[in-house]
Amino acid sequence: MCAEPIPLSRCALPAHPERTVAVHTGQMLDRQRFCADVAAVASALQHQAQPCYALYHEDCYPFAVLLFALWHAGKKVVIPGNNCPATADELAGQGCALIGAWHGRESILASPAEVNIELHALNPADTSVTLFTSGSNGRPKAIVKTLPQLQREVDALEAQWGLLLGVSAAAATVSHQHIYGLLFRLLWPLASGRCFHSQLFLSPEPMLKALAGQPAYWVASPAQLKRLDELTDWAQIAKFSAIFSSGGPLPPDAAAQIERLCGQRVIEVYGSSETGGIAWRRSAQDTRWTPFAGIGLSRSEDGRCLLTSPYLPDASAYPMDDRIELHNDGRFSLLGRLDRIVKVEEKRLSLDALENALSQSDWVEQSHCLLLSNRRDRVAAAIVLTESGLAALRYQGRAAIFKSLRRQLQRAFESVVLPRKWLFFDSLPMTRQGKLDHALLRQLFALDSAKYPQLLYCRIAINSAELEFRIQPELVYFNGHFPGMPILPGVTQLAWAEHYGKLFFSIEQPFLTMEAVKFKKIILPDALIKMALEWRDEAGKLYFDLSSVSESHSSGRMLYGARP
Repeated sequence: MCAEPIPLSRCALPAHPERTVAVHTGQMLDRQRFCADVAAVASALQHQAQPCYALYHEDCYPFAVLLFALWHAGKKVVIPGNNCPATADELAGQGCALIGAWHGRESILASPAEVNIELHALNPADTSVTLFTSGSNGRPKAIVKTLPQLQREVDALEAQWGLLLGVSAAAATVSHQHIYGLLFRLLWPLASGRCFHSQLFLSPEPMLKALAGQPAYWVASPAQLKRLDELTDWAQIAKFSAIFSSGGPLPPDAAAQIERLCGQRVIEVYGSSETGGIAWRRSAQDTRWTPFAGIGLSRSEDGRCLLTSPYLPDASAYPMDDRIELHNDGRFSLLGRLDRIVKVEEKRLSLDALENALSQSDWVEQSHCLLLSNRRDRVAAAIVLTESGLAALRYQGRAAIFKSLRRQLQRAFESVVLPRKWLFFDSLPMTRQGKLDHALLRQLFALDSAKYPQLLYCRIAINSAELEFRIQPELVYFNGHFPGMPILPGVTQLAWAEHYGKLFFSIEQPFLTMEAVKFKKIILPDALIKMALEWRDEAGKLYFDLSSVSESHSSGRMLYGARP
């Protein structure tokens, strides 16, 4: 334990004035300064008529001052996940005044008034904060956390890891606008007498420089930890008293790398805005989670996790969207999610909400969004364009479509969760059972850009398909074919025809031979090519034709079936 803990209800009251609360803009700010700042802002807020405030600030110290000032002024506090214009509009429409940093929007209380009030301990029964998380219907869901709930979480964290951290300061590369950052980088250190660094560090390098070798623990996310590489200053990383990670699972290879190169075993924390902390684990090899004290877990018939927790509003079992497997040692394993709420760089995203936003465009008739997971998680969007969308595509080009759709989405979503891959279809691909063909979509988005052309548009029917490509110059087939005059090899065109034929049609017979293959015109880098495919099942023949606007480049038939 660092020092005598202070209840959250009394954190802004004069006591232990010499304790350092925060490092902000290079200054060490003590509790005396913090309490004075809170009192000054609370005094000004008491003269404001607005009952509800939406609080956003990237720096943790001014955020903390505003949060406690709002509480002490008896105001309702709403903490949004971002300060996007659409978020500001939505909250303003709900009667919330904006306070903090809102990108040019007018914010209440530009400067605090002179202090004319004496602060008293907060009444836990009347003190709460509202955070937001993606709801099952795609709209942000408000989650109310009372002061007693937050206090119980802080107490549990200190009981679990207080001795490990000692006098370490909190340094974070995650925001306090969400429950994980709010607890780990602000409320926990403030209540336990530890210092926190106000700056939200964007990467480990400036964080390590700011720490200057002082004892600290790192509040991180899996996305940041899995980007660490051989060039990372592992000697400095090793000095952290602990590294915490939450928001999604840390890939085992990333955890193993960190342990191998600096000896740190990352502490992963599993939980959510709705539930608070649920469990933790600390091993690159062990996939099982250990529940926090007081947590009860059971499993429904469909594998859904049923949770009881002191951090929930009541004692009833809370059904989660995760499937779990319970083990005899009291721990459990996660088996995946049951809904369409995904994590992108630890930002929670409703794919339904993204699709709903896309549907507001006059150019979009239908869309389907999915998460692609490789070294980095990325969102992909399959789009069916309206007639006006097709006209825009024809006369303005893909870049104009993307720019318009991204600009529209940025009003409601942070840039990191916006689609990075796009495909246009005349209709979304379906299975023979009439369901969306998820597997085909994933295969199309996963094509290697060094070996396959950039897919621009798809028209897919039961036994035919028409694809529009851009032949990007970076394709490996242009290397040496030919020096000074790159030409797409004919064998590559044949390979593509067969690959896409097997992708779209049920071609299960072995390849036999080719018929009537003709190479009529060369294909150069940056060419726009249309590939027409037709599968005749009874004959076992795949017809293909590659053409551009003015001419045919290659065509032929591939035969499949049992050899005579």
